[in-house]
Amino acid sequence: MDLGINGRVAVVTGGASGIGQACVTALADEGVSVAIFDRDPRGAAVAADLARKGKSVTSHEVDITDEEKVSSAVADVIAHHRGLDILIGCAGISGPVGVKLAETDAAEFDRVLAINVRGNYLMAKHTMPHLERSEIGTIVMVASDAALVAFEGMAAYSTSKAAVVMLAKSIAVDHPRVRVNALCPGIVDTPMSRADLGRVEHGFEGTGLWSLTLFGGVL
Repeated sequence: MDLGINGRVAVVTGGASGIGQACVTALADEGVSVAIFDRDPRGAAVAADLARKGKSVTSHEVDITDEEKVSSAVADVIAHHRGLDILIGCAGISGPVGVKLAETDAAEFDRVLAINVRGNYLMAKHTMPHLERSEIGTIVMVASDAALVAFEGMAAYSTSKAAVVMLAKSIAVDHPRVRVNALCPGIVDTPMSRADLGRVEHGFEGTGLWSLTLFGGVL
């Protein structure tokens, strides 16, 4: 597949695993220079594996809820690549699953919104000046079908993902030079989903649940 983005530069949050890792691999295969932003140190192994295959991928251990760290990491990418074309926001957490609102801990609720919403906001804020200078400036935020339909025991997650959808719309209105989209996939076979469903070892095989294909790979 040729998406016409060879030679471009992308930042992918949450690129150490799951959907984010699949996006990193797909972009690298298209000839894109990719910077992984993830608090998980396993992002370095993902970058090293792709680099051994001749891909241009770097890893930055970043807590995307920390504005100073986000700003510094973005500055490092710009200093190295002299520009930025694509931001993909995959970093996110489920938070309490199977816990009704009245039993949800306030600190856990805040943590979900901090990573899923504040993180995307900070990434958009600090990459925007560079994306607006690109003729193909693009942001893709991974929301969820839970942004559109409430599922029992997932109030924090559903609220955060609905906010991600509106954040993407707001960015598109405020910064029309940059193309902004929010994706709302259903459940995807990733380490996070497996942990939520208690299927860490066996995945979704035999459950009737489906996985999402995006950028030519199973996420």
